[in-house]
Amino acid sequence: MEWLYNLFFGTGIAQAVLVISLVITIGILLGKIRICGISLGVTWILFVGIAMSHFGMSIDNEIRHFAQEFGLILFVFSIGLQVGPSFFSSFKHGGMQLVGCAVAIVLLGVATAGVLHLVTGVPVPTMVGILSGAVTNTPGLGAAQQAYADTTGYNDPSIALGYAVAYPLGVVGIILTLIVLRFALRVRFEEEDKALAALSQEQKLADKFSIEFTNELLEGRTVEYVRDLINRQFVISRVMHADGTLTMADGETKLHLGDRLRTICQTEDTEAVTAFLGHAVEMSDEEWGHNVPNATLISRRILITRPEINGKKFSDLRLRTKYGITLTRVNRAGVDLLPYQGLELQVGDRVMVVGPEKSVNKVADVLGNSLKKLDHPNLVTIFVGIALGVLLGSIPLLNVPQPVKLGLAGGPLILAILIGRFGPHFHLVTYTTMSANLMLREVGIALFLACVGLGAGEGFVDAVAGGGYRWIGYGAVITVLPLLLVGVFARLVLKMNYYTLMGMVAGSMTDPPALAYANGVAGNDMPAVGYSTVYPVVMFLRVLTAQIFILFAM
Repeated sequence: MEWLYNLFFGTGIAQAVLVISLVITIGILLGKIRICGISLGVTWILFVGIAMSHFGMSIDNEIRHFAQEFGLILFVFSIGLQVGPSFFSSFKHGGMQLVGCAVAIVLLGVATAGVLHLVTGVPVPTMVGILSGAVTNTPGLGAAQQAYADTTGYNDPSIALGYAVAYPLGVVGIILTLIVLRFALRVRFEEEDKALAALSQEQKLADKFSIEFTNELLEGRTVEYVRDLINRQFVISRVMHADGTLTMADGETKLHLGDRLRTICQTEDTEAVTAFLGHAVEMSDEEWGHNVPNATLISRRILITRPEINGKKFSDLRLRTKYGITLTRVNRAGVDLLPYQGLELQVGDRVMVVGPEKSVNKVADVLGNSLKKLDHPNLVTIFVGIALGVLLGSIPLLNVPQPVKLGLAGGPLILAILIGRFGPHFHLVTYTTMSANLMLREVGIALFLACVGLGAGEGFVDAVAGGGYRWIGYGAVITVLPLLLVGVFARLVLKMNYYTLMGMVAGSMTDPPALAYANGVAGNDMPAVGYSTVYPVVMFLRVLTAQIFILFAM
């Protein structure tokens, strides 16, 4: 049975593959366990790796190091491709306020860690690990490890130890901070709902009425032309022609004298729209023929695939005005968002559209909806991007006193963001389906965490027993203090809606459990909007600041 013992506790490729696979499998299974609705998710892989390594089940250092770095590259590159289309648009318009608050949280967290390092004497590598764990950011951990190894020539296991000790309370601390902010600031959800209704620019077309078209100056003009001319938001859903025929209307429908128009608009616009088009007439719902074959409303999830739509707002496209459809949901990277008029669209978004079949088909043509364009990931783009990212990460930028580099975390991340945003301009197919992106990301992070745990387990117990338990307190301070300060400022000074505030806080920590809690409390999509707005910039900053902390404090 010596072969079996060597397969678990020996060396070699087969032993490394087996051990890594076991660590990942057990970690993922443990990640399904929830306590009070909270789970540590894939971070359990790190703890399982530490436990197995502590009891002697480790792998060859060279193999471990390769798997760890390659996993990190896959993880950060897939994140970069996902957030790239929205990275630069996050700085525009109302998103700038959210991004500014999130950046303040990141910088305050780094400053707090720096002060704790000076006051307590905890070594910089360990403190950076505590910082990454406290803010629940695994890419930051990888960036710090790689930057330290580049600078000194060897790995410091205390980075991973600090991360592992601080992470659990980091997850819980973010949610507890949201609860504290809610009660300390006396948030009332009834008032937040009113503010949310005012914030959303999506008009509710309430009044339904009938108009006989008599404006001779507009004879033969299209519905779209008339809407542009009057500059009011209204929908003409049906047209009854002079001969009695009834058709569904869209932006290209031509209006003729004597036509009767089924019109919907806001109450305050009813008089102006009626006077502009003709005069009001009385018609019942039965006369408008709800059983007309082409009057059936359908719902369809449409995929945005046209590059020219990327970055545009719903208000720019004027889909509702032109085609008389209703937008109910936007799904982005697995998160459902509220389709308010100021929301900027991205290639790969899935938009739920409700309306007449003819109109929905036209909206699909406008947005693209070509699955063939997005179904298959372009491996050439991915691996060329990784190669260029590694090259970028290896370029010396400063010498203080060692060469400062973006590294294997920063280089691929930055290049992936650039490719994700500007790749379509150079005819690069950069979009991957959500399932493909998640597969790359999850395989990468699983490999990375398993190898980090296997490399850190040998000294974990001794480190905690020798004073490492204090790291839990340091991590709690790093987690809570910046969130409380910025949260109070955003609420009292910026008058930020609490739902949006929760999403911003969760996004500033790139923490899915906190987002899930915020969505459950809010009962709407505004936390997800805030989360997705700040996520791209925060992810980039977490990686960058972790490296800077290591390099400039050495």
